[in-house]
Amino acid sequence: MNDLLPIILSIVAAIVVVGGLIPVLLKARKSSSTYAGTRDANDPADRAPAGGGTIVDDAPGTAPDRTAPGPVVEPADLAVPETDVPDDAAGLELIQVETPAPVEGRLNRLRARLVKSNSILGKGLLALLSSDKIDENVWDEVEETLLLADLGTEPTMQLVDALRARVKVQGTRSPEDVKALLREELIKLVDPTMDRSLNVERKGAHPAIMIVVGVNGVGKTTTVGKLARVLVAEEKDVLLGAADTFRAAAAEQLATWGQRVGVATVRSHVVGADPASVAYEAVKSGIEQEVDVVMIDTAGRLQNKVGLMDELSKVKRVIEKLAEVDEVLLVLDATTGQNGLNQAKVFSEVVNITGIVLTKLDGTAKGGIVVAIQKALGVPVKLVGLGEGPDDLAPFEAEAFVDALLN
Repeated sequence: MNDLLPIILSIVAAIVVVGGLIPVLLKARKSSSTYAGTRDANDPADRAPAGGGTIVDDAPGTAPDRTAPGPVVEPADLAVPETDVPDDAAGLELIQVETPAPVEGRLNRLRARLVKSNSILGKGLLALLSSDKIDENVWDEVEETLLLADLGTEPTMQLVDALRARVKVQGTRSPEDVKALLREELIKLVDPTMDRSLNVERKGAHPAIMIVVGVNGVGKTTTVGKLARVLVAEEKDVLLGAADTFRAAAAEQLATWGQRVGVATVRSHVVGADPASVAYEAVKSGIEQEVDVVMIDTAGRLQNKVGLMDELSKVKRVIEKLAEVDEVLLVLDATTGQNGLNQAKVFSEVVNITGIVLTKLDGTAKGGIVVAIQKALGVPVKLVGLGEGPDDLAPFEAEAFVDALLN
């Protein structure tokens, strides 16, 4: 019996210890259950809810609303990392907000680039028309030069006929006179009477709504970012919508452009999310926040893919449940020439194109595409891209453009 006493005492002591721990364990379990849904504001699990849902990221320092539907609104002053890190820093880095260059006179400031890229057209025409003898061979060369510059057949014949008549009547040969004559006729062809202003004014309680469309590889997302800078330089309050949900880097790229000038981006963290849904939420957020302009970046799509074009039409229809679309800009690569013209025609059948943005105009001598597109669609070129810099997007000015061709 004496031998069993130590064993019995040990068992009793263990029971007492376990009995004391049970309430502590139960309390801890209850605490864990109560707060199981609470995470750090930057927890990646909160950024992409299951089932394709999205959340709203509030401004820094405020409590996030985890019940709000719709896409993520990226704070304008934060850089969101490609991979979320669940620590205190969460990979976030402050971005210094930049001041975009003034919009007025951008095309003149960038004229040197345009002069360099289009010198073949301007100098070639001046050399031909300033020759001592202007015969049929010269006119054939003038015609060929204009066609190679993607001016298009009809505009080329119109310009050649006008030049023939004026040269015959005036009998001029001096370079100065020929240049003045050519400048006048080119300006008429580019048509300075077309309204090239952007529809970016609020209408009552609604912001101006702009959709940007185009095929893959034309620099569409970059153009949206640069255009945001143009609008910020004009003191507009802008909100971006990343409806290109098929290209993984598109939303990140757009958000970064916006952050540089203090503009927020509405986006989804789910690759392949419904573009129309993101566009709808962007417009809804723009109305609630009373911004001036909401710009929607759409996925690059091939004009011969019927399903994708139908989806673009759907994006526009869904947006119009909330507000009228004021501007649909088609982004075209100036180097694609007549292929770009074919793209423009197809897009114009799907959505009502209101303006053209020509990118990469600095890298081609085919400035005539400006005239060809306007003639074919009756839609003005409103903006041109003349370089890789953030402020190298300029409002199109007919006279400045022609002067750049001829200098």
